[in-house]
Amino acid sequence: MHTGVTLVFQNLDRALPDAAAFAAEKELALRAEPAGFDSVWTPEHHFTSYGMTPDVPQFLSWLAGRTERINLGTMVQVLPWQDPVRTAENFILLDHLSEGRSILGVGRGLGRVEFDGFRLDMGQSRRLFTEYSEAILTGLESGVISHDGELYKQPAMDLRPSPYATFRGRTFASAVSPASMDLMASMGVGLMVIAQKPWPKAEEEMRAYRQRYLELNGAEAPKPIICVFTGVGETEAEARQMREVYLRRYAESTVEHYEFDNIGFAEIEGYEYYAGMARNIAKHGLDGFCDFLADLQVWGTPDQVVERVLEYTERLDAGGVLLAPSFGGMSPEVAARNFDLIARDVLPRLQAHDVGGDLGVRHGAPIGAHA
Repeated sequence: MHTGVTLVFQNLDRALPDAAAFAAEKELALRAEPAGFDSVWTPEHHFTSYGMTPDVPQFLSWLAGRTERINLGTMVQVLPWQDPVRTAENFILLDHLSEGRSILGVGRGLGRVEFDGFRLDMGQSRRLFTEYSEAILTGLESGVISHDGELYKQPAMDLRPSPYATFRGRTFASAVSPASMDLMASMGVGLMVIAQKPWPKAEEEMRAYRQRYLELNGAEAPKPIICVFTGVGETEAEARQMREVYLRRYAESTVEHYEFDNIGFAEIEGYEYYAGMARNIAKHGLDGFCDFLADLQVWGTPDQVVERVLEYTERLDAGGVLLAPSFGGMSPEVAARNFDLIARDVLPRLQAHDVGGDLGVRHGAPIGAHA
């Protein structure tokens, strides 16, 4: 099974100078290929300590120049926050620089502080995501970007250099809404499942997507990628510390950044699900929700971590998994030890698990094939 590493570049509470925190994550990125990981992924975030990752293609291009085989992915590139032409150009350039090793993960964004920082109306994000993704994904296949929509109008322009290879089979979307599900399915986009919803809800959404994909394409959908924050301890006590200290702090920081307790989501188009989450937090308490979010992730001894990751993989019939080893206020030393334990005792066993091909994608050109 394809097993990647996710680096989120957190510096919670500014515990370190940003330069020191960033350098520690860069070191893990450089160690990922010799450790045997199949890919490195980074999310896009702006303006806060939750994630110092404002330009993911730039970071991945830096990493491309220092690696030879590892794939390079976005978890995710938030489409409403940048011009679609530049997004398409950035990924084409990354693909040329890496000789076809890039993987495109896309989403529509959730952090209000980030929408405010870009002076964007959060209520338009679903419609922007739908129009931008159609223009970008079509442009990455044709080499020409154009669109005539309600919110986005783009005259036809050539993308140069031309696309290095098709992105079909190596594009994934997170949190696909019913409004954009048809578009994603029709364009052959797989799903990225980031562990923030109850697993039964994730399974329900996956079944609906697969059914719609089959209706539109007459073929099976690509297998999804699962993304989990992962803490490993050699002993039960060390594993419990991963849960009680670092995964719990990660959960708290996620609630803080995304304002999951803000009932005001009910008034924002496209974010009704999160209004329901805020009502549940008000009913059951913030501490209980943070425990729930921490418990969606993976921690334990190596045996326990492998067992739980494979359980999630089987529940969703996933084709790949991304493990985040550094989060929740970990010092660089703690993060490096967690990384080492994952690489030594977890990674080989996950990679030995057969899910039917790299990333589980059965359709589309292989990564690195020239157009």
